[in-house]
Amino acid sequence: MKLPPYTFFPNITGDKISLRQISTADIDELVEISFYDAVQATTKQQATRMNAKINQDYIDGNSIHWGISERLTNKIVGTCGYYRGLDKGEGELGCVLLPQYRGQGYMSSAMVLAVEFGLNTIGLKRIWAATSQQNKEAIKLLERLNFIKITDFEDNEVQYELRQHN
Repeated sequence: MKLPPYTFFPNITGDKISLRQISTADIDELVEISFYDAVQATTKQQATRMNAKINQDYIDGNSIHWGISERLTNKIVGTCGYYRGLDKGEGELGCVLLPQYRGQGYMSSAMVLAVEFGLNTIGLKRIWAATSQQNKEAIKLLERLNFIKITDFEDNEVQYELRQHN
């Protein structure tokens, strides 16, 4: 396994999007989708503090967090990353998009790139994701990407795991 941090922050480019490091200049755009420990930011200052914690988690080898940017404009449209479990050879994959970019294929592209990175670079043996049972679009996306439901939780959360073909 090759855990973060890396010599250079891994920027990954696909056809439609790139996964890249989030800069201070990106924070204004990300306030409404900034979360840390399931708490959502409501101000730029909170989002800036959350981003600093996320960056420290990366330096500590516990996570990797990318901005999802449009290839043509480099504009951040969402975030994606692995947020826990890396030390055990697994990763919880989490992603969120700004509302105006949903339903346009950005998340599918980001998830495919993140899954490939998790399997081929980090060397994860298990990738999983959690969402609310009401988030039908996220559930459809996970199922399209070969994730299978493994658990329904009482708090309305559902967990999916990537089914690997050996």
